[in-house]
Amino acid sequence: MQSPFTNLPPVVKNLLIINVICYLPNILLSEAVYNNQVITHFAVFYFNSPLFKPWQIITYMFLHGSFFHILFNMFALFSFGPIVEYSIGSKRFFNLYFICGIGAVAFQMLVQAIQVHYLTGHFTIASNFQSVDPVLINKLSEIYSTPVIGASGAIFGVLIAFGMLFPDLELMILFIPVPVKAKYIIPGYLVLEIYSSINQTQGDNVAHLAHIGGAILGFIMVKAWRLHSRT
Repeated sequence: MQSPFTNLPPVVKNLLIINVICYLPNILLSEAVYNNQVITHFAVFYFNSPLFKPWQIITYMFLHGSFFHILFNMFALFSFGPIVEYSIGSKRFFNLYFICGIGAVAFQMLVQAIQVHYLTGHFTIASNFQSVDPVLINKLSEIYSTPVIGASGAIFGVLIAFGMLFPDLELMILFIPVPVKAKYIIPGYLVLEIYSSINQTQGDNVAHLAHIGGAILGFIMVKAWRLHSRT
């Protein structure tokens, strides 16, 4: 029986391999060591945070918080990535993936900067900033110390590209007993992300804004490259 990985194009194949390798420390290290040695250095933080490092805008894409987090992202990459890469070529797919991933976190930081400005009147805060307002301190602490990890922003860019290139391709979705065209499913998923970002509930640690940012960059790149529907 032929392996399902045999016909994968090179960029998708290598991204799958690298993501799985980068998930191994999550399994092999204790939670405390993993957070201190991996998350602190390679997840991405708000650009004015003392924890931010320039390389994090790339490395954060290869970290995942749980088995289901990486499973969902890699399943989406495995399912939609090959057809997009074969359609637009490996070089463009590589650029699409990483530009969408970087754009995702840039969009996240832009919204965070607006929040910081709303709270303090500035886009950054000084290291000696002080306040007696516990709500303000808690909100700023959340922005400055919460890491963002995962390939989801880049994956959303790939999904948008797939939906624009193959809008009439029918997909089978869990809990929906009939096939639905990509031009309905993918925009619907994006609308759900927008709703979730606006109505984020307590305990929801998903970076919905990064997903939206990746989708926006995916749309812009397909338009900039003047790629047209294949169906």
